[in-house]
Amino acid sequence: MKFCNELETHFRKESNRELAVPMENYMKNNFSFLGLKTEKRREIFKLIYEQNKAEIKSNYRTIAWELFQMKEREFHQTAIDLLVKEFKKNYILEDIQLIEKLIITNSWWDSVDTIAKYILGGYLLQFPSETLKVIERFSNSKNMWLNRSAILFQLSYKEKTNFEILKSECEKHKHSNEFFIQKAIGWALRDYSRFNPNGVADYVNTTSLKPLSRREALRLL
Repeated sequence: MKFCNELETHFRKESNRELAVPMENYMKNNFSFLGLKTEKRREIFKLIYEQNKAEIKSNYRTIAWELFQMKEREFHQTAIDLLVKEFKKNYILEDIQLIEKLIITNSWWDSVDTIAKYILGGYLLQFPSETLKVIERFSNSKNMWLNRSAILFQLSYKEKTNFEILKSECEKHKHSNEFFIQKAIGWALRDYSRFNPNGVADYVNTTSLKPLSRREALRLL
């Protein structure tokens, strides 16, 4: 893809090893970085996007997946930015297959949380009849990142959050010893507590959540 080639050329030209090292350390050395700060990365993305708009509009799913398979984290982040931009109310039913692949590929909290909130969440807003089927499958998966996504996908829903689904996910995973699951439960409940503080308080106070989940859930109450 011309877009991917031009993006890579510009990214590598602007790479900065001195900045890359602390970025890699922050991500527990799970990924290589080029050392592009978010502002610079998005500035380059915007420039190359405008020059290749026709190709992108016709192939953004393929382009995003190509970027997501590249080595450095900046390419993964750009793939997510691209899909957030292009997917808005423009999903097709089969996109859940790509969404799942993105969640379980190069997985870490920074990518998974953005995909869960803005891409998976957006998909299920467009196809609400798919919600129970998709969330049950993700929630029952042995992949922890799919479990986390099932807990967090309603973060952008605000007062439209289905509290019964949220509570069901919390109940299913409340005994998990996995840090990222405990944190997700607390985060999802805390976020919803801005719209239903009494409901969240009642649930937390009558449920045996892990201390981390409970502490995070009640932070705003």
